[in-house]
Amino acid sequence: MRPVEPNELFIATSKVRFLALFIAASLSLTLGIVGCNKNGAQTTAPETAPQDTGAATQPAQTDQTPDPAAAANLAPAPAAPASTSQPTGYNDQQGPNDTDNDYADDDSSYGQPQLQAQQPPPPLPDYSQPDCPGDGYLWTPGYWSYAPQGYYWVPGAWTQPPQVGYLWTPGYWGFAGGVYRYHYGYWATNIGYYGGINYGFGYVGVGYQGGYWSGDRFNYNRSVNNITITNVQVYNRTVTNTVVVNNVTINNTTINRVSYNGPGGVTRRPAPAEIAATRERRIPPMTTQIQVQQQAVKNPQQFASANHGRPAVFAAAKPVPQGKPIAAVIPARPVAATRPPAPAAQPNRPQPAPARAPTPAPKPAPAARPAAPPARPKPAPKPANPPAERPAQRPEPKPKPKTPPPPDKQK
Repeated sequence: MRPVEPNELFIATSKVRFLALFIAASLSLTLGIVGCNKNGAQTTAPETAPQDTGAATQPAQTDQTPDPAAAANLAPAPAAPASTSQPTGYNDQQGPNDTDNDYADDDSSYGQPQLQAQQPPPPLPDYSQPDCPGDGYLWTPGYWSYAPQGYYWVPGAWTQPPQVGYLWTPGYWGFAGGVYRYHYGYWATNIGYYGGINYGFGYVGVGYQGGYWSGDRFNYNRSVNNITITNVQVYNRTVTNTVVVNNVTINNTTINRVSYNGPGGVTRRPAPAEIAATRERRIPPMTTQIQVQQQAVKNPQQFASANHGRPAVFAAAKPVPQGKPIAAVIPARPVAATRPPAPAAQPNRPQPAPARAPTPAPKPAPAARPAAPPARPKPAPKPANPPAERPAQRPEPKPKPKTPPPPDKQK
């Protein structure tokens, strides 16, 4: 074997070092490229598209902070007792005979004819909102009403409220007792329960996120309202179906634009904040709002049987002016005091006997009075008419002895 020359050993060693450095540099370069691509994907991901609420398409929102109207338009709910558990959502399923969530509201018709139907109303149509006519007008969404000919669509409209600071709680259809019954909407300072129906334009089924009152001015949320005028106060917030009130989360889920509360539709129960709104001062619908309903029933193209869910008029072209309420204003009602629940009985454990009321201590006897001196005997009463004294009884005369007969007569 030929011996290795020193020059050849040096060349071989240099090649090995160069190869090792080349491999290390390649690995570093590869890892660096992967890391750069990963970081780039995280910083350049597209933003989530804004939620479709039925209004005209709006640009992507830049302010993702919570909407101040989400909680400002709901009444503060009474605090739940500490011993009871409060659910985080109100999506409880109900039975077919227990789905009407009118919560004992006897004023739901406000003197109007009671609307009942055997079939549920059609789905809500998808339509655009007209331009806001001016400051102070609020959007009242369209809805399905009922006549002997069937369901017909009442157009949505911009409406001037009866008083500054009041909001509109839409009406809704609810199932109870085997029929569908309509509950009329009303005006109040807070939004009440409207069946969990997502009417769009800020009415997502819970509360109202289309704006809020700030003094005597209304702030409009441009993400759900069609605002083209410049003399109004506006802001931009993305609406959400989750609202937190008094540390209670209220969730609402839309089911294919369903328009009623009941089997196959929305089954969310009213939240405490929505029930509290019905105890506040309420103003029934105005006569100008009922006129919109009366005009719709006269148009055959508004009936579902003729338009197949596509009415001729989705929204009123002219705003609804302020009018008088159709019934007397309902005054505020006091909140009933909540009683703490009784402790639940535990099985297989003897229950303690009910506590008896403590027996009152006997009252001390009064101090004995000194004995009175014996009463003197009273003299016997004298008779009123004393009997007359009888005369002394005379002695009876003695009988005389008999005289014997003469001797001549004794023979």
